[in-house]
Amino acid sequence: MSGSAAKSIHLAMTPLEWALLILLSMLWGGSFFFVEIALRELSPFTIVFVRLFLGALGLFGVAVYLGLSFPRGVRVWISFFCLGLFNNAVPFGLLVWGQVHLASGVAAIFNATTPLFTLVIAHFFTADEKITPTKLLGIIIGVGGVATLIGAKFDDSSGWVLLASCACLGAACSYGIAGVFARRFLASGIAPMTAASGQVFASSMLLLPLALAFDQPWNLPAPNLATLASLVAIGLFSTSLAYVLYFRILTTAGATNLSLVTLLVPASAIVLGVGILDEQLLPKHIAGMTLIALGLITIDGRVWRRIKEVRS
Repeated sequence: MSGSAAKSIHLAMTPLEWALLILLSMLWGGSFFFVEIALRELSPFTIVFVRLFLGALGLFGVAVYLGLSFPRGVRVWISFFCLGLFNNAVPFGLLVWGQVHLASGVAAIFNATTPLFTLVIAHFFTADEKITPTKLLGIIIGVGGVATLIGAKFDDSSGWVLLASCACLGAACSYGIAGVFARRFLASGIAPMTAASGQVFASSMLLLPLALAFDQPWNLPAPNLATLASLVAIGLFSTSLAYVLYFRILTTAGATNLSLVTLLVPASAIVLGVGILDEQLLPKHIAGMTLIALGLITIDGRVWRRIKEVRS
């Protein structure tokens, strides 16, 4: 769920592409819901490992179906592990741990700050993605939204909610690092689906020893059907299928249109969390989400350009 490695391209969205974009947001938003279910019986490292391993199996199946070959060089697999670390292992782990102390919808709102971190990181590590005055304004608005969200946590005596909020922000920052790294990596000619398969598999191997050492899943009672279904859903649907849709939309609609999914994911997570899990969102959560969304819209710039076109 990191930023695209491709350059932003303004293309028209067809009804099919809008439908795929909404479906993608539901799959990624649903991942927060599935994690919430799985956390009732399993520990974070185990959930993340199973998600990545099942996701890798699904993506390998797609890659084989498409006839893609996998590189065998040491350097490319080092890149897979680096990309998997920042795009999957670290952010998934931080988000799942964060959800131990946060409602799924709140975690999804924090995750929506990914483009803010991506923009700042890209400013320093790329030559053609610099922060403009308009984008700087969007960042400031988005940071105001984050401050509003975290401000609601200062009355938590244990401090765990505040730490969980910081963990979710750390996940968004990790996605930002991965987005910049992925852009350079894909420029080397690696097929996107090959890169997705390789990095998800690599990240699952990074999580395996952690799950075995810290969670010791063999000592846990057998999970019930709801937990097993959630693991399958988060692995095959919220990871494998989501990546397939991600690259499908990126190819036909462009990176700029694809970035709209960032605004839709929290809505999907909130609907599922409030509607099914009976989670509650405070007014400060809604205010924070609104400011973050406004910041992202300002960074995107299309709304303001269209307003200017209408006025002129």
